[in-house]
Amino acid sequence: MKEYPILAGINHPDQIKNLSSKQLYTLAEEIRSIIISTVSKNGGHLASNLGVVELTLALHKVYSSPRDKFIWDVGHQCYTHKLLTGRADLFHTIRQQGGLSGFPKRDENPHDIFDTGHASTAISAGLGVLTGDRLQNLKNKVLCIIGDGALTGGQALEALNFTGHLQKDLVVILNDNAMSIGRNVGAISSYLSRLALTGSYRKFRIVVDFTISHIPFAGKSLLRWVYRLKRGVKGIVYKETLFTDLGFKYVGPVNGHSIEKLADVLEHVRNIEGPVLLHVLTTKGKGYSHAEGDPSSFHGVGPFAIETGKVDPSLKTYPQIVTTTAAFGCSVLTEAKKNNRIVAITAAMASGTGLLPFKEEFPSRFFDVGIAEPHALTFAAGLAVSGMKPIVAIYSTFMQRAVDQLIHDIAIPGLPVVICMDRSGLVGDDGETHQGIFDILLFRNIPGLSFLAPLSVREMEMSLEWALAANHPVLIRYPKGGTYSSGESQDLPLEAGKGVLVSRRKKSTILMISLGGLLEELVSAALILEEKGINCDVYHMRFIRPLDRKALLDLMENYEQVLFVEEGLAAGGMGEEIAALLLENHSEILYYNLGVPSEFLPQATRGQLIKQCALDKDAIVARVELIQSELRFNLVVDMVKNDKWSPHNI
Repeated sequence: MKEYPILAGINHPDQIKNLSSKQLYTLAEEIRSIIISTVSKNGGHLASNLGVVELTLALHKVYSSPRDKFIWDVGHQCYTHKLLTGRADLFHTIRQQGGLSGFPKRDENPHDIFDTGHASTAISAGLGVLTGDRLQNLKNKVLCIIGDGALTGGQALEALNFTGHLQKDLVVILNDNAMSIGRNVGAISSYLSRLALTGSYRKFRIVVDFTISHIPFAGKSLLRWVYRLKRGVKGIVYKETLFTDLGFKYVGPVNGHSIEKLADVLEHVRNIEGPVLLHVLTTKGKGYSHAEGDPSSFHGVGPFAIETGKVDPSLKTYPQIVTTTAAFGCSVLTEAKKNNRIVAITAAMASGTGLLPFKEEFPSRFFDVGIAEPHALTFAAGLAVSGMKPIVAIYSTFMQRAVDQLIHDIAIPGLPVVICMDRSGLVGDDGETHQGIFDILLFRNIPGLSFLAPLSVREMEMSLEWALAANHPVLIRYPKGGTYSSGESQDLPLEAGKGVLVSRRKKSTILMISLGGLLEELVSAALILEEKGINCDVYHMRFIRPLDRKALLDLMENYEQVLFVEEGLAAGGMGEEIAALLLENHSEILYYNLGVPSEFLPQATRGQLIKQCALDKDAIVARVELIQSELRFNLVVDMVKNDKWSPHNI
C-alpha cells in the first residue's frame, strides 16, 4: 500500500471527513489506480466501480457509516466503499477463493448493510431497514444507491411507489450513467436523459423555493398554496413529473464527479423530510480511457493488460474454446434465418447471452426489455399467443426471479416459448448470488414443460431445433464455459427423453450418469479407473423432461452399480428421482448419487468449486474406489458368515 499513501492511512471512512479537497481528489486517483490494477489481475466489475469513486467519497464525507446505512443496488459498484471501510489491505483478494466478495456481504464487514448481487432490490431493502430503525426510535439515515438500469426492474418501481406512500425520509441516489451493462432501454431511460438535459424547471424551482423561504412569518402558511402553483407551472414548463408524482422530492441532476458539489447537495438532502431522489450524473469507466470508450465490455471483465485494455495472452488461464454461449448464439441465428417468426428476447444481457449477432442481423425481431426478467417471460408469452416463436435468453440465477411467470403465464396455458438458461451449474467468481444450481430443483416438476441439457455444439443445435418444433414450453440449460467436443456420440440424433452413452468399455459393471457440465470430469475419471483395472461406462443425459423412465431403467439394469453425478443441488435433484425409480421397481442395483451440497457457495473459480463440491475427476475416482473396497469387504464378510471364504474367491 506504499504506492497509495492516503488510502494506506484510512482504516475507517470517518477519517476522510478531515481531508482537504485536494487530498480527496488525490485519494480518488489512488482508488482508481488500485481498482484498475486489481481487476486487471483478478477480473471483476470495472467500469461500474470507476464511475462512482467521487460519489462514494462524498457519501462517506457527509454521512457516518455504519450508523448511516448505505445499500448498494446490485453491488457491482461497491469497490470504493470496500476500500474505505477497512478492507484495503485485503483488496487484492477480491473475487478470489477465501478472499473478499465482489459484492456487499453483511458477514464480511459491518459497513455492508445488505447482501446484494441482483438488480432492483435496494430501495425495497432500504425502506425496510429505515422503517425498522424508526420503529426503534433510531435517527440515522438510510441511503440507497441504484443505477439507472436497475430502474427498469419492476421491484424498484414497486418500492418507489410504496416509499412515496409511507413518506419515510429515505434517500434514493440515482446513479445515472446511461448504462446498465449495455445501453439502457425503455421509457425511463429516455425520461432520465431528458431530465439531465433540461434545466428550466430546476431553475424555476430554485427561485421559488428561495423566495418562499425568505418570506417572514407567512412562509409556512403559503407553502401549500405555492406547492400547487409549482405543480401547475411545472406542468407547463416541464411536464415530466414521475418522481414527484410518486411522492419524492427530486434533487438534481448533479455532477457525479465533483466531490464538492456532491457533498454540498448531500448536506442539504440530510435535512429534507420525506423521501428524496437525488439524481447524479456519472461516467461509467471514469478515469480509464479503455473503459470509458467501451463501458459495456468493461462492465464485467476477466484479467487484461492495463496499457492496451486487451486480454493479455500471458494472463489467460484457459485455452481458446467454443463456449456454450457462442454455440447458442450461432444456433439461434441459424434457426432465425429459416423462420421469420422467431424472435429473441433478453433482459439487459444481449452480449452475455450471445444474442448480439442476432440483434445485428434481425434488429426488428430482437427485444432487450431491460432488467425485467418477469416482464421478459410474460412478454414472450404474449408473442407466442400472437403466433411468433419467442426465444428468451436469461442466466440461470436470474430465472429465479421469474418462476411465477413461467408457471402462470407460460406453462399453464402451454405456450410454445423457448427459454435458454446460460450459466447453469457452478459459476464461480461472483459468488453466492450468481450460482446456477437451483434451476433443476425449481423447474423439473412443472407440468407440460420440457427441459433439456445440451453440452456440445451439435447438441445445442439439435436441442434448439427440437424446442422450436415443440408446441409447448421448453427450457434449455447449459453451463458457463466450453462445449463438450469429444466422441461421435454427440452427433447422434436427439431422441425425446433419452441420452447417449459417450464412453463404453468391455465388461463394465459400473455406469456413471452425467447431468450438466460435468461430463468431462466423468469421462476423465473413467479413463483413470480403467488404468486401475475398473471399467466404467459413461452416460450423458440430454433430457431432464421428458424422461424415458423405461429406457433409463433398462439401461441401468445392465450394470451392478450406478453413480449419478449432477451439476445442481443433490437434494431434490434428478439423482433423487432416479433413486425413486429404482426403488419403485425393486431394483437390486447399487445406486449412488452425487451433486452440489445444499449450501450457498462463495466466490471461487469454477474449477475450485467443482473440487470443493467433490465433483471433480479425482473425487469421482476416489468415490468409485471406495465403493469397490466396500463391496469387496462386504463380500468377504458374507463369505466368512457362510464358511466359504478363500483368498482365491475375491
